[in-house]
Amino acid sequence: MKKYIPKIIGSSINTIGMVSPQYAAHLSMTLFSSPKKGKTNEKQETYLKSAKQDELICNKIPIKTYQWAGKKDTILLAHGWESNSYRWKDLIELLKAEDYNIVALDAPAHGNSGGKLFNALIYSECIHAVAKAFNASVIIGHSVGGMATAFGNYNYPLESIKKLILLGAPADFTGVFSRYINMMGYNNKVSKAMDKYVLKRFNHLPDYFDASKFTKDFKAKGLIVHDKKDRIIPYKDGLKYKHNYTNSQFVSSTGFGHGLKSELIYNHILDFLNT
Repeated sequence: MKKYIPKIIGSSINTIGMVSPQYAAHLSMTLFSSPKKGKTNEKQETYLKSAKQDELICNKIPIKTYQWAGKKDTILLAHGWESNSYRWKDLIELLKAEDYNIVALDAPAHGNSGGKLFNALIYSECIHAVAKAFNASVIIGHSVGGMATAFGNYNYPLESIKKLILLGAPADFTGVFSRYINMMGYNNKVSKAMDKYVLKRFNHLPDYFDASKFTKDFKAKGLIVHDKKDRIIPYKDGLKYKHNYTNSQFVSSTGFGHGLKSELIYNHILDFLNT
């Protein structure tokens, strides 16, 4: 029954769209931007207490930050959809052993941060604000955290940023929207209304927001990692970054899925950081 719920909701929004496409678009975009998971549990809170915790206000949203102090470069960690800073635990321990200064943030509407809505553009502004506040020289972003990192580096470039690591990152809004529309079963009227909603809200249609193309002229060195068996973000998205991000190296893995939590992947990251 659970697998049919998105289609049932989508059908209801399609019906609303017959009368008011604008309201249907508002409903569909609010649903798209409302994470159902990602808040921290007791086990995660216990680990995160090992960090120095602070709060930064970004666009009136309280953003929770965690810092594990070190003497080497500052690395900012940006998690993905319905996750939080705890997802980095294993990598944090490896980076601590290397004496890096580590900072992680909880995205809006995730972890211990405030807000109710989330998208890659809002997230990009928060990543930028935290990177600037902590003078980060490296940003590592997973999934939509990687996409938001690319948006942020394009719209708000910082001289301090020398390296970017994008793990299983979506390449463009068009693909993300297409997968969402297919999952919900939205009809053509609703999908077109969603395009108009994005245009009105962000001054561009969805096809403008191609994060992979934004990386073409990045000065920061990049490491792109994508798994061939990623069932969340297609492998072809990683190949788009490989094609466009000329100042980067590409690592293709098999069998680690979307999470990319693997000693092999972490070794690639450490090698990239230490060169």
